[in-house]
This record gives sequence, C-alpha cells and structure tokens, in this order.
Amino acid sequence: MNATSGVALDGAITKARTRLLPFLVLMYVLAFIDRANVGFAKSVLQADTGLSDAAFAFGAGVFFIGYAVFEVPSNLLMYRLGARVWMSRIMVTWGIVSACNAFVHDASSFYALRVLLGIAEAGFFPGIILFLSSWFPARARSQTMGVFYFGFPLAMLLGSPVSGLLLDASNPFGMHPWQWLFVVEGIAASVVGVIAFFYLTDRPADARWVDTAQRDALTAALRAEDDRKRAHGPVSVLAALRDPRVLFLSLIYFAVQMSVYGVVFYLPTRIAGLTGGHVGIKVGLLTAIPWISAIAGTLVVTRIADRMGYHRNWAAAMLTLAALGIAASAMTSSVALAIAAFCVAAIGFVSVQPLFWTLPTGYLGGAAAAGGIALINSIGNLGGFVAPNLKAFAERFVGSPQAGTLSLAVVGLIGAALLQLFRSTSAPASHVSDSAASLGERPSH
Repeated sequence: MNATSGVALDGAITKARTRLLPFLVLMYVLAFIDRANVGFAKSVLQADTGLSDAAFAFGAGVFFIGYAVFEVPSNLLMYRLGARVWMSRIMVTWGIVSACNAFVHDASSFYALRVLLGIAEAGFFPGIILFLSSWFPARARSQTMGVFYFGFPLAMLLGSPVSGLLLDASNPFGMHPWQWLFVVEGIAASVVGVIAFFYLTDRPADARWVDTAQRDALTAALRAEDDRKRAHGPVSVLAALRDPRVLFLSLIYFAVQMSVYGVVFYLPTRIAGLTGGHVGIKVGLLTAIPWISAIAGTLVVTRIADRMGYHRNWAAAMLTLAALGIAASAMTSSVALAIAAFCVAAIGFVSVQPLFWTLPTGYLGGAAAAGGIALINSIGNLGGFVAPNLKAFAERFVGSPQAGTLSLAVVGLIGAALLQLFRSTSAPASHVSDSAASLGERPSH
C-alpha cells in the first residue's frame, strides 16, 4: 500500500468511526437496557404478579432460548438484506415486545414475552459484529469493537439511574412503576429502529459521505482481507458451523456470558440488600459506579492489547479478573467493598469481549462470517439462560446465598483456562496469526 492509499484509508476509517459508532453504541445501549431492565423490575414485578424466585430466574433466562434458536437465520437474512433493513426491523419489533412486558400478570405471560423478546432481538449483536467487520479492516477492528462495547457499560451507567427513576414514579397514567419502565424503554428502542433505516449504510461502496479516494481505498483493503480469509478459513455457512474453532470459541463465549449475566441480573438486588432499601434511584446510582469503571478499563485494556498484541492472553487475563471480582462480591457485607468488587468484575467481563471477537473475525469472512459469528453468539448467550438458574440451584443445593455467585466465578475461571487452550486445541489457529501478520500486526494469540 502506497502512502497516498494509506492516508485515504486512514481518512475513511476515521469518517466511518465518527459517523457509525455513536449510533451503533446508542442501539447497543437500548438493546441492553431492554434486555436487563427485568433485573431492576425484579422485586416489584414479583410483588405485583406473585412470581417466585425460581419462576423469575427461569423467565429471566428463557429469553436466550428464543434468541439462540433464531440467531443464525437472522444473521443470514441480514447478510442478504443488509444492515439498514434488518437492524431496523430488529429494533422496532423488540421495542414493541419489550413494551408489552407491561402486561405481565403471571408466570406464563412472563415466560412467553421473554421468549418473544429473544426471538425479536435475535441477530442484533452478531449482526453488528458482522457489520463492523464489513466496514473496518483488521488493523482497526479491535479498537473499533472496543468503542462499540462501551454500549454495554453505558447501558448500565445510563440505564441504572433511569430505570431507578422510572421505578420511583408514582403510578404514571394509572400504571405500576415497573409497567411504566417497560413501556418507556421499549418505545425508545422502536423509535431508534425507525431512524436506523434512514441512517445506516450497508457497505463502504454505498457511502456517499466518504470521499471517492477514501471509499476506494477502504473497499480495496476489505476486499484483500476477504481474499485472505477465503484462502485460510471456511468459505461456506455449513463449513463455518462445523469448524472446530467456531465450536470451541462458542464454548468459551458461553462461559463469558455466564459471568456477564450472573452480575447483570442480580447486581441491583444485591446492592439493595446491602443498603437495606428498595431498587430505586439510590440503588440505580450506586450500581452505575461499576460501569464507569468498565468504560475506563476497557479503553485502557484494548489499547494496550492492540499495542502489545496477544489478544487471546489478554482476554484470558480479563476473564480471570472478572471471576475474582464476582467471587469477592459474594464474600463481603460492606457496600463499599461490594461495589469495588463489582468494579473489578465489570472491567474484566466487559473488556474480555472485544478482545475475544478479534479471534473469529480474524479468519471468518463473507457468508461464513455471518453463520459462524451468529453460532458463537447464540451458543454463548445460552449462558444468559444457564447463569440465573445455576445460581438459584447452587443456592438451594448448598443452602447459602454465596454459593450461587461463587459457582458463576468458577465458570469464569474455566472460560479463562479454555482461552489459554484455544491455540493448541483448535486446528489451524495460525491462520489468524497469518492474517494479522500480513497486515503488519502482532498475532491475536
């Protein structure tokens, strides 16, 4: 690549980041708020509907069943139809279903709407990963994904006090505050979904907001990268779904997501229990603290990892950190120490995710990427179903509230060990290194 092309490519990447990332982060924020707001509504929802702890745990997790089943088909449809159409459809429908959670009145209606929410949202996250890989070449992808992942802690940072404020409302329009919570946050997602149809651009070749020279340089770089992926990785959807590396990465991501949702679903009620209050604005503000730490930590960790290389090792270290933080949060009765432990956990399990995604996107391209990324995400997100149920089972079996949290910490440690084994147990993992080396970068291993 000559100097002129390099300058044009850098300019195109900068413009794409400036235009696309803020809106994608907003979409992710709303997605995660609508997925996790059930954790804030837990106590009042149970009080008004009579849901038991076991029924809530099952309903909170059953979301991921519908999500997992429809993940691969949804991502393949996005590959055919484009992000502009499909992302808009996903956001509008999940917003409507999320708002309908206001009509939950018993366990059956809770289960049904959680399953429907999973079906509606299926394909959103792998679709975004696929979209980013079609816009940003490997040399810019990990930091770009790191910025996108700010949406996760931002959702908790903004969603925590907003959800708490909505729950403190005094019967707005004759509704219970938890009903108001679902309606407001669901409608917000649908509105942004409509805007997405007009705002997003499917691929660099269609971007009229990028100079011709910049557009050509970016398109050429991505085409050359796809050629390398076809030479070293699976080229069809079926081949990707059977690829040993994809299956192994799916198992690792399963462990990652168990760590994530083990905290997300129970952080508000844990802090409320320690403070002796209900889940309102005070608890919302306190639970925002770990997510501020996660934003700062992810920014630092992804930049250091890009500079030093060895993303796999960094990912294993961050997942270990998450597990230790989760374990520590269960062993203290101090609010300050519990929040500090959650800060450590949040830094670990947020920063591990953009580092993790450098592994499959390093060798999957085209339709294989659409299928492989979706499979990894769908199997991984089943961890969101298993986590609350494992936690509830461990607490009943051992007879201790700490046992559930500690079981999730153990899963995180297992995931970290699997990350360290990835290179030796997955055949041709060197393809990722080859791809990175061809770009003048350090390998992700």
